[in-house]
Amino acid sequence: MSNESQATTPEEVSQQQNASHWNGCLYEARKKIHPRTVAGIFASWRWILVWATQLIFYGLCWLPWNGRQAVLFDLVERKFYLFGLVLWPQDVFYLTVLLIISAYGLFLFTAIAGRLWCGYACPQTVYTEIFIWIEKLVDGDRNARIKLDAAPLDGTKVAKRSVKFALWGLVAIWTGFTFVGYFTPIKTLTAELASFSLGPWEWFWLLFYSGFTYLMAGHLREQVCLFMCPYARFQGVMFDPDTLIITYDAERGEPRGARKKGDDYKAQGKGHCVDCDLCVAVCPTGIDIRKGLQYECIGCAACIDACDQVMAKMDYPKGLIRYSTERAIAEHWGWRDIASHIARPRVILYSVILGVVVLALGWGLAHKANLRVDIIRDRGTLAREVEDGLIENVFRLQVMNVTEEPHRYVISVSGLDKAALVGGQTIEVTSAETKSFVVSVRAPSESGKTGSNPIYFDVKALDSEKISVHEKAIFLIP
Repeated sequence: MSNESQATTPEEVSQQQNASHWNGCLYEARKKIHPRTVAGIFASWRWILVWATQLIFYGLCWLPWNGRQAVLFDLVERKFYLFGLVLWPQDVFYLTVLLIISAYGLFLFTAIAGRLWCGYACPQTVYTEIFIWIEKLVDGDRNARIKLDAAPLDGTKVAKRSVKFALWGLVAIWTGFTFVGYFTPIKTLTAELASFSLGPWEWFWLLFYSGFTYLMAGHLREQVCLFMCPYARFQGVMFDPDTLIITYDAERGEPRGARKKGDDYKAQGKGHCVDCDLCVAVCPTGIDIRKGLQYECIGCAACIDACDQVMAKMDYPKGLIRYSTERAIAEHWGWRDIASHIARPRVILYSVILGVVVLALGWGLAHKANLRVDIIRDRGTLAREVEDGLIENVFRLQVMNVTEEPHRYVISVSGLDKAALVGGQTIEVTSAETKSFVVSVRAPSESGKTGSNPIYFDVKALDSEKISVHEKAIFLIP
């Protein structure tokens, strides 16, 4: 017996009807979006960014520099190579500053012009564009793809799906391979992959990154932007009435309605919008921009290109859908007025902070030390008396050559009268290498007080006066 048949009172019947309603629509089934291809200035810019970002990503790991890979994050050796710069674990400060620059850059660009990152340079957008291009190449235009999805599974559909999925897989695998190539030298990785001798973590990240690229760009697409990406949720906090966003001029476009070219739309009581729905058909997230700003809008401006083409065909002025601001639409501003309101307190604050942090990072990198020395006391022998009544302390010097040239260094000690090194005073460290050296320092007992006495190690490169370190240590006298 059904639940409805068991209801005996009007209240129970109402509750069951409400439960049935929510069970049916709480989780709406996804409607696959097939964005229509559109041409125009913003579509051209999107593809320029696709080419630029992918040429950098796929090509940079193959660029040689000083006999090695130009950009390599060598986790095994704990060295990050960025062209002529070598970063060590002690340089994590620079990574922190870089993250701060990225955050404030995002804040600044969003405050000025909305979701430029999402619409043009976000990896999700870029790879979705690439995968949709492959889909169009195999399955056809938008209408052909919709018909193919609705068609029964036959030989033609299986063949097209197989070709499309195979091409998607090749792009995804090449993307995952390139990603791993920034952590394992790409030439070494190529040889290991050819012989199926990759390490476990390399296999894991190759398959993981490839799989996620395939899944997110090929199947999830707009679902990532709508439900997985947190940026869409907090972007509104960075918007204000003077932020450039994609807007529909309702005052000019409404009431919307179909008409023929040359019709007197004013006599028909209509606005410029011909209600063609092309702005919806080209939207990668499937929204209707005519309903106003929505968090689902990624700022790709495909709707602007589509609407401008329709306006041109109808001999109407372009810009029914355009980049503008909330205040500009309300007060009918032109571009000169919009530009005059860019330099507002929020933008100025972000710009100043971003500029200061960028300058600080530049100064820090320009004055980055070429040599690091850590001095560790030998715990086994704190201090001992040797021949001639001298006191000996043993130290371990960790010498880190952070340049890409080998250097010979001379070590000297000061701070105590007649303090001297025992043995050789010259050491050699190859490029981007860390070496440990055990050194002994001897001094007369009368040269200092009983207990701890400060001494200083000077390590200087023989071939460059600019490369030197002055480090403090403690000399113990019993």
